[in-house]
Amino acid sequence: MRIRSQEPHPFATFLRSVGRGPTLSRPLTEEEAEAAMAAILDGRVEPLQLGAFLLVLRYRTETAAELAGFVRAARARIPASPALAVDLDWPSYADRHKQLPYFLLSALLLAASGVRVLMHGIAGEGPATTPAGLAALDIGPARSLEDAAQRLDASGFAYLPLSVLLPELDALFGLRPLLGLRTPVHSFARELNPFRAPAQIQGVFHPTYLELHRDTQLRLGQPRAVTFKGGGGEAQRNPDKPCRCLIVENGAGREEIWPALGKGEPHPWRREPLDPGRLRALWEGSWAPPGPVAAVTGTTALLLRLLDPGRSMEEAQGLADAMWRERPRTLSSAA
Repeated sequence: MRIRSQEPHPFATFLRSVGRGPTLSRPLTEEEAEAAMAAILDGRVEPLQLGAFLLVLRYRTETAAELAGFVRAARARIPASPALAVDLDWPSYADRHKQLPYFLLSALLLAASGVRVLMHGIAGEGPATTPAGLAALDIGPARSLEDAAQRLDASGFAYLPLSVLLPELDALFGLRPLLGLRTPVHSFARELNPFRAPAQIQGVFHPTYLELHRDTQLRLGQPRAVTFKGGGGEAQRNPDKPCRCLIVENGAGREEIWPALGKGEPHPWRREPLDPGRLRALWEGSWAPPGPVAAVTGTTALLLRLLDPGRSMEEAQGLADAMWRERPRTLSSAA
């Protein structure tokens, strides 16, 4: 390895702050984190520095201030698009999919009712990724911000790949095979909410990250958000278990527990065939197992209450059930 220069590198300041050991190291302030991520996204950081920085933060866990700073840096590098009006921000950043993305049907159900839903995320691995599920539903990714705006106007739903939205950030997800583990990139990209939708849904894999995401949302001034442990790290409710939700609403946080919906034998979520065609069959009604149906309606109910906090849990679930019964069975009407 050749050392390019003996002069202190500007990014070394951030490395000294986070990596000087248990007594001298400290978390970055929100402003410092924003400056650090700006340098990373602008390509002003050496590869060795990037790997060291991300691994140190992952080892001791990112703070809400750091995640908020990272988000602000990323947002500042997304082209302005006033025409892209969004009601609900839906991040989809699980990189390894081990169950079908039934939550896509919840998004389409809301879109069919008039909610403008923007989903954004990464390609992921496996046969049941979000893009694969959308393809089975005859929904392709938006090719540009303008295309996403047109899709929202036409159907109420658009999927915008991160590779289109912010390629520099998308490239950082490619570090996982090199570093051997996920990095803070996997956390803060979920909070990107690129077009400042007033409502946001957040599904995380590790319950220990629930409070971290809630606190990040509060720092970013997110008007309304719901965060919960979702199936496979996506925003998909497991109807066989109670669902602990952390809610952000008007600058304050609260918690609510939604009861389990499953009756009888739990659905074999991890053992079912990862065939995205099942999503289409479920929407069109040729296949209707109770577990996946409850996952769709249960996830929808969380969002109906988030979008209108005046609804009770029971009212939101009842409305979600009715929306599912009355859904347009042809996908051309849904999206």
